[in-house]
Amino acid sequence: MPQDPFDWIDRHHERRLAAGLVRDLRPRPADSPLVDLAGNDYLGLTRHPEVTRAAADAALRWGAGSTGSRLVTGSTALHARLEEELAEFCGFEAALVFSSGYAANLAAVTALTGPMDNGTLVVSDAGNHASLIDGCRLARAETAVVPHADPAAVRKTLDAHGGRALAVTDSVFSVDGDAAPLAALADACRAHGAALLVDDAHGLGVLGDGGRGAVHAAGLAGAGDVVTTVTLSKSLGSQGGAVLGPARVIRHLVSNARTFIFDTGLAPAAVGAALAGLGVLRREPQRAARARHVARELHRRVTAAGLEAVRPDAAVVSVRAPSPEAAVRWAADCRTAGLAVGCFRPPSVPDGVSRLRLTARADLSDRQVEEAAGTVVRTAPAV
Repeated sequence: MPQDPFDWIDRHHERRLAAGLVRDLRPRPADSPLVDLAGNDYLGLTRHPEVTRAAADAALRWGAGSTGSRLVTGSTALHARLEEELAEFCGFEAALVFSSGYAANLAAVTALTGPMDNGTLVVSDAGNHASLIDGCRLARAETAVVPHADPAAVRKTLDAHGGRALAVTDSVFSVDGDAAPLAALADACRAHGAALLVDDAHGLGVLGDGGRGAVHAAGLAGAGDVVTTVTLSKSLGSQGGAVLGPARVIRHLVSNARTFIFDTGLAPAAVGAALAGLGVLRREPQRAARARHVARELHRRVTAAGLEAVRPDAAVVSVRAPSPEAAVRWAADCRTAGLAVGCFRPPSVPDGVSRLRLTARADLSDRQVEEAAGTVVRTAPAV
């Protein structure tokens, strides 16, 4: 009898089940009663009436989908306008919009490096997001993984290489919410003529002047040797991603980035929503400061109660859990109490430490912040 080709999946599932690492989909209702500290709606714009109306208007005018890749039929006047406004807001020469932040990172890493035989070295922070890691793998370039947030290690690695190189890092790391030392990393790169690629997914809308991002805050926006990627699905309340940088880099991506050339363009509704979200941020820059304040307040309250949490540099608060099983139970108990929180555990965390991940939102009231922190403290597992 022929062997079942998918028997191995069942064995794999049983191992994950025994380790408490099975992931499940949990569809949320349209009007959830939970206070949401699990999503990434940092500025509270996902349901903002201007944003939702812009999404609806764009769909009515341009259609539900973009109908093709950006190079065929998937580019609209809305796409061009969003690229112009994003570049201007963040301080870069040009921008290119993708269907997701993941696709933007894959594009930037692969198109700016190449196979090992071309001599390009990618220097990647050990705490980088999976999309940057996958970009390194797909690029087939020589990759050196350096210790987390360590400019000296980057400098030492570049010293040993001596050729063309690209350093890649998150601006704000999604697991613990700590910020990369961007200015020092740029100095290390410039000492060797290397380029710097920064994933600013968690910085845009939260850090920098009026929410212009961590790269802008570090004084690196518009630099000829710096490229950044952003997502439209966090602070701007929409979906999609973009690469920003020198005009010649963006021109290169249009002709060489496979996730741009062969992927269907971002839907007009998402483009319209992102434009509206950017408009709200321009008009209400205080939302960025409020998101940071909420994160600091959550951190202050949970640590005052004796819990171990990483001090947030942006809008992510990471609270340590004693084990993967405890983290899952803790998140479930929070949900029962009316609070949605993120639950990060191996293999999603690079250090193997499980934690709850709380994401601050600018639209939370002081009372909601107090009650949310109280819920996290009250449901915490015994150590």
